Amino acid sequence: MSINWKETKAAIVRHGELKGVKDLLISDLDALVSIDRQKEELLKNTLNFLNDKGANHALLWGEMGCGKSSLVRAVFCKFMDKNLRLIEISKFELVSLYEILEEIRANLEFKFIIFCDDFSFEASDSAISELKNLLEGSIQAPPKNALFYATSNRKHLVKSQKNHENYIIEKESNRENLSLADRFGLQISFYEMDVSEYMAVVKSYFDGVSVDEATLKREALAYASSKGVRSARSARQFWLSFRSEFEK
Repeated sequence: MSINWKETKAAIVRHGELKGVKDLLISDLDALVSIDRQKEELLKNTLNFLNDKGANHALLWGEMGCGKSSLVRAVFCKFMDKNLRLIEISKFELVSLYEILEEIRANLEFKFIIFCDDFSFEASDSAISELKNLLEGSIQAPPKNALFYATSNRKHLVKSQKNHENYIIEKESNRENLSLADRFGLQISFYEMDVSEYMAVVKSYFDGVSVDEATLKREALAYASSKGVRSARSARQFWLSFRSEFEK
């Protein structure tokens, strides 16, 4: 079914077809704390895209739960009233990417971000070669109105094969594993938050609530320790789990 992009801000690829999103999850860019560098880089790239000033496909990679997906959604929400649209596609639907791009190629009224979350592959995955060509390397030029944004917990997007017999094969394998990531002209790294960054995110959730800061810090850090990572996701989960106790 064809999408009316004037009325539909975002769509999801399901079984090779675009499905309009009815209940759009709105993300506020200002609510994302302690990732100012990452916000600035992705905002600049997206603005360049909207203004036809040249932009890169973007790979957001690094520590899980640190705001990669939230940042993509928030940047989209900031500009969706400027004819920016979002198409979310899982890595399992990437075999349909060519058809999706052909469907939007001629729709020059809108710009499209093709968004793939949790982007990684096995070395034997048949979608890798096709995806490389669509990003860069095919005789057909990619659509001028589409950019590919992906998030991954790892920079090596293709999992390595460990059973190599010699150094040359190992080196070629490593080069192949990086060749997909190399298609992304913009690579934005995310790392585990330090204590001050993590607590800044926690405090943003408890803004307006009278709490003992020492107690909040102790409990929040203990929760992050139990999760094994200090991240924006851990901060939000802590708030959801303990806000009723602090709001008494």
